Amino acid sequence: MFGIQNRRDLTMELQSQIPILRPSIHARRANIVVKFQDMYSFTVEGNVDDVNVLNEVRERVRNQGRVWWALEASKGANWYLQPEILLIGALKKTSLKISALANAITLKRLVRKGIPPVLRPKVWFSVSGAAKKKSTVPESYYSDLTKAVDGMVTPATLQIDHDLPRTFPGHPWLDTPEGHAALRRVLVGYSFRDSDVGYCQGLNYVAALLLLVMKTEEDAFWMLAVLLENVLVRDCYTTNLSGCHVEQRVFKDLLAQKCPRIATHLEDMGFDVSLVATEWFLCLFSKSLPSETTLRLWDVLFYEGAKVLFHAALAIFKMKENELLMTHQVGDVINIIHTTSHQLFDPDELLTVAFEKIGSMTTNTISKQRKKQEPAVMAELDQRLRRLNSLKETGKNT
Repeated sequence: MFGIQNRRDLTMELQSQIPILRPSIHARRANIVVKFQDMYSFTVEGNVDDVNVLNEVRERVRNQGRVWWALEASKGANWYLQPEILLIGALKKTSLKISALANAITLKRLVRKGIPPVLRPKVWFSVSGAAKKKSTVPESYYSDLTKAVDGMVTPATLQIDHDLPRTFPGHPWLDTPEGHAALRRVLVGYSFRDSDVGYCQGLNYVAALLLLVMKTEEDAFWMLAVLLENVLVRDCYTTNLSGCHVEQRVFKDLLAQKCPRIATHLEDMGFDVSLVATEWFLCLFSKSLPSETTLRLWDVLFYEGAKVLFHAALAIFKMKENELLMTHQVGDVINIIHTTSHQLFDPDELLTVAFEKIGSMTTNTISKQRKKQEPAVMAELDQRLRRLNSLKETGKNT
């Protein structure tokens, strides 16, 4: 698809998207807080060390981009877009097995090191399954859907309208009438596509970041659809958030397995990990990590699945193990975790711990953990509903 000239143009476009950050002379002389914009135009606060880290990260992004272009030249354009089809073919033809497996291994390694921003929309759209999902409906599906629901008012649309101005306020595009309108169409459209989900707070941040990466509303819509319908736990965003409650219980069990000293200390303190982890799993870290780190995490999420969310959550605790073991107050734990996540400007720092120090976790293992936790969660939610209904009846009779 891409000739030599086009690849050169893509490289230049990638480099133009990644400016070198230069703090003022006053900032260089003192370790003071400075404000700057990241690759996706979010305003970030940090010190000069943070600026230096981001510049190093951006240089790594450039180098990684060169690796992708070189592989396109040697393996052919778009070789990475259909790894699952290659593997299916490999099972049918022995002669293809080695090359298909090699491509899959290469792609997994590349994705973990980061997808170049200019290729991210195309790679995400393919490896996530969004392209396949879109291909099953008429080409005009999204346009017809948004036109059909325009002007309709539901509890979901009212909540969406309430949340729009609170979604990344201050962003130069998202926090504008044009940005709000685009985000609204994506969220409202999906709320009608899946009435069981409708709209849940947290999805606004996810959809907003998808809009920035995918560039078009329609592609962002299909990425949101594949996330909610295929990548994540099905009931994460339903009315009772049962799937999210299951994820919290699974995470607590995994913390005890992977970081037993931290888990024991926090339990003795009476700290509930859901105090910090609920937002992580509902917003997919989009409110907690710097945007460039979040998107590196999403690179892996769309290719390897939801297990990466557990890897990342465990890594944040693991990175601050010694500090956490010294805490005595719940508030101190929250402050450490909050500060750590918001200052993780180097994605490789997080992902190295997530995959090398946390250890292997298969999707099958996590699925078994979920099934183990589901009965307790459903019983708890049922009990909560009965209690709520009882209180309502009591109120009617008084």
